Amino acid sequence: MTAHIVEFGLDTFGDVTHDDGGKPDSHAQVIRNVIEEGVFADQLGIDFFGIGEHHREDFAISSPETVLAAIAGRTSRIHLGSAVTVLSSDDPIRVFQRFSSLDAASNGRAEVILGRGSFTESFPLFGFELSDYEKLFEEKLDLFAALLTNDPVTWQGGIRPPLVNQRVFPTIEKGHLKTWIGVGGSPASVVRAAHYNLPLMLAIIGGSPYRFRPYIDLYHKAFQQLGGTAQPIGIHSPGYIADTDDQAREELWPSYKAMRDRIGRERGWPPMARDEFESEIENGSLYVGSPATVAAKLAPVIKTLGIDRFQLKYSAGTLSHQKLMRCIELYGREVIPAVRAAIR
Repeated sequence: MTAHIVEFGLDTFGDVTHDDGGKPDSHAQVIRNVIEEGVFADQLGIDFFGIGEHHREDFAISSPETVLAAIAGRTSRIHLGSAVTVLSSDDPIRVFQRFSSLDAASNGRAEVILGRGSFTESFPLFGFELSDYEKLFEEKLDLFAALLTNDPVTWQGGIRPPLVNQRVFPTIEKGHLKTWIGVGGSPASVVRAAHYNLPLMLAIIGGSPYRFRPYIDLYHKAFQQLGGTAQPIGIHSPGYIADTDDQAREELWPSYKAMRDRIGRERGWPPMARDEFESEIENGSLYVGSPATVAAKLAPVIKTLGIDRFQLKYSAGTLSHQKLMRCIELYGREVIPAVRAAIR
């Protein structure tokens, strides 16, 4: 019987960090730091490094594939992808071309996670109407899925002129571009991933991770009805690892609260209280603590949900680059081996 191999990754949104004196790093410095973090993840043997796309002041990275290309040039084995690419406000052909170029530069290590994104700044920035939110994603995903065959594409929809026997270059050298659908909790999106025969990445950023079991069951059921074999399922969740539980909580809390409250003001949420933070660590989807504590929480989630990849969103607001590097080190050297041993 073949053992179930689980992959472990890291995600960052390029949060604008502060230096040890509390001064914000420049966007340029954050990007350089993220490159170093990706290179370090490769050295530690971590399977995947993902970078999210944002278009706002508190996140430095608006072009993940450019930063991923810089990491590709200094690494040899780690897979590199987005977390996520906001397909609704981009051109599917250009997205494919950028990631197929990254795939060539990295010798077949590129991946893309496509989603709607949880922020909307890209829509007015690139001239799209939020009222077209659903239609844009559905049609652009349909076109992107057609491009994955590497064959000439004939396609017609309502968002752009039709394509007739159109080749798109560069093509993928070997196999196909690994493409995930990022889902935040929409059953329709889960079924859509199965319809296109694409892997599913669940963004579980709050509440008990076990409440997502119905989405996983729905994904498998959709494949059964479609007559196919289910593709890999991954989870993306936030967390932070330090040498001790107390250290991890105390270091993360100010940065996490500042980030959560800043976003919350935009969305009408009340300020985050410390007991909410502690509850999310104890019972929710925030993986915070020493390596032993994080591994003990993560292993049963992976085992119970039967997932194929876990991606830790390790960047957390203003938390410094040095602290993030230590978190990455503990994740790679201690958490991952401990979880592998526990789920064996």
